[in-house]
Amino acid sequence: MTGILPNYQRFVNGVPVPSISRRSFRLREKYLIISVLFTFGIVWLGALFYLPEFKTSTSVNDSVYNVYKRIQKAGPELLMPPPLAQNEVGDFPVIGIARHGEEGDDPHIVEDRNRLRAKIDEDMGMKVLERPQFDVAPSASSSKGPSKPPVDAIEEPVLSNNANKDLISDNLQSHSLVKTYQVPPLDANTDPDVRHKRDTVKEMMRHAWNNYKLYAWGKNELKPMTKRAHLTSVFGGGDLGATIVDGMDTLYVMGLIDEFREGRDWIAEHFHINEIDSDLSVFETTIRFVGGLLSCYALTGDAVFRDKAAEVADALLPAFETPTGLPYALINPSNKANRQYHWAGANSILSEVGTLHLEFTYLSDVTGKDVYRQKVDRIRDVLHNIQKPEGLYPNYINPRNGQWGQKHTSLGALGDSFYEYLLKAWILSDNEDVQAREMFDEAMQAALDKMLRTSPSGLAYLAEVKYGRIFEEKMDHLSCFAGGMFALASTTMSNSLSERYMDVARKLTHTCHESYDRSETKLGPEAFRFSGAVEARAMKSNEKMYLLRPETFESYFIMWRLTKEQKYRDWGWEAVQALEKHCRVEGGYTGLLNVYHASPQGDDVQQSFFLAETLKYLYLLFSEDSLLPLNEWVFNTEAHPLPIKNRNPLYRAADKTAHIVNESNQI
Repeated sequence: MTGILPNYQRFVNGVPVPSISRRSFRLREKYLIISVLFTFGIVWLGALFYLPEFKTSTSVNDSVYNVYKRIQKAGPELLMPPPLAQNEVGDFPVIGIARHGEEGDDPHIVEDRNRLRAKIDEDMGMKVLERPQFDVAPSASSSKGPSKPPVDAIEEPVLSNNANKDLISDNLQSHSLVKTYQVPPLDANTDPDVRHKRDTVKEMMRHAWNNYKLYAWGKNELKPMTKRAHLTSVFGGGDLGATIVDGMDTLYVMGLIDEFREGRDWIAEHFHINEIDSDLSVFETTIRFVGGLLSCYALTGDAVFRDKAAEVADALLPAFETPTGLPYALINPSNKANRQYHWAGANSILSEVGTLHLEFTYLSDVTGKDVYRQKVDRIRDVLHNIQKPEGLYPNYINPRNGQWGQKHTSLGALGDSFYEYLLKAWILSDNEDVQAREMFDEAMQAALDKMLRTSPSGLAYLAEVKYGRIFEEKMDHLSCFAGGMFALASTTMSNSLSERYMDVARKLTHTCHESYDRSETKLGPEAFRFSGAVEARAMKSNEKMYLLRPETFESYFIMWRLTKEQKYRDWGWEAVQALEKHCRVEGGYTGLLNVYHASPQGDDVQQSFFLAETLKYLYLLFSEDSLLPLNEWVFNTEAHPLPIKNRNPLYRAADKTAHIVNESNQI
């Protein structure tokens, strides 16, 4: 029809009507025009409201940046990185909390510039940088966007420009009267080779931390191969920042203060354990979070760490509400529900109920609140008074009736750190906790008599016992802490067992090194056996893994400090080289599935304890004795250093009388 009558558009009573040009708009078009005009009006009104500086400012950048700052206050989580600031660095804007040149020069612009450039290259289809470039330490920001620093935020530390680069100034705290731990410099006569090895471990820490920050900031752990958060860790997928809290004191000890500050700010602003609606291990939460926070408090005197540690401990207290006072294994901080591990039945685990004493007693002392000490003292009384079969402590105990479960004893998994804490509670108390030392010596005498074995080739190991008989001729990697434990026991008290303790310490540490040396990767398996021709080697597939564990390096460190035998440093350096060769990937450090393969597959998990323990112990192995000396500090089972009472001025005990008065006033 249109081809026949091109000049007509419609018919009326069968007669074609000529097309007439419209001289008015349809109603829908009018609405559209009005909407457009209204939108422009809102934009201009907003400009007048938000950008009054247009009247006086000579820089458009000033106005745009002020818009950003105002919107930031209203909803920081909705923002993209801040727009171009007044002062530029190259072609890229300053990204961070402060404007360059306005609130102080931002020392982190280079790293942010590199990250932004990588993102731009990716968006434009260009080649993305192969590895994040960290020219300087990362800026103090969180995964939730830029945020204003707290009122009592830590000031920029003053670091020397000479050889003493790791010295931490008293200005770390905004409260200048608060004493902080001064990281001592390397001795000027330190062997350059030792200095190089220590610096290598420090660079490993940077690599692990920076990649966690880039790919999993605020989450618990990192998957370094796939470069994303590890959401199935022991703490689940919540935003507890386990790697942040666990790694903080290592950063401090290494002098990585910019990284320490960004972690501190995240903890102050975003760490809220009571918001977590999932089951947490009472034991793991205590040793990693309470221990890590208390260590940072001891090192810096920053009350944020003490208060957060108390917040975590308070969230755990409902787990102790049992007839015996022995806590349940798991607690949900949000709804306070408790439960046990399914695989343990109604029982709690010895190593878990017995590995709370250091953190809870120290927390009572620094807060002035006795409730924490009362909880662990009650546990101690139960374990002290209960009858021990043949002097041994089984791994399972029922918190409702206080009776042992199956009579299985181990100094490895399920038992290990209970014995460690008996010794260290005595050390932390400046030898005042006599009960702890007596329990330790009694337990070790029974354990060594019944569990210490020697292989045909002369390797000493700690077998597992069940119902009074040798159950398995194997030793867990977790047991490799025992070399250091026995060495500490030997040198902290002279008694009839001292000589035997040191002999056992040397032999066990040697055996653990052999488990490393007999693998293709020179890294130790999760467990190793002694049966027939097999010695210090794993047999089962689930025993051949290396999970970035620290226990062997812990013994190297303590044995080096106490004996000064060069082999322990040599063994530690072998391990560093193996970690770099097999575990280091572009996105961090991964565990291994089989240490007996020359090119092992990674498990794609960077454990938080790799930063807290493994790297800390290796760093201390190549450091001076004056860095965290063993006569002033004791390490919890997560390697968080706590000050020894009466011997270390950083113990920071609270005025208990003042605390009682404050509580009375509140009532």
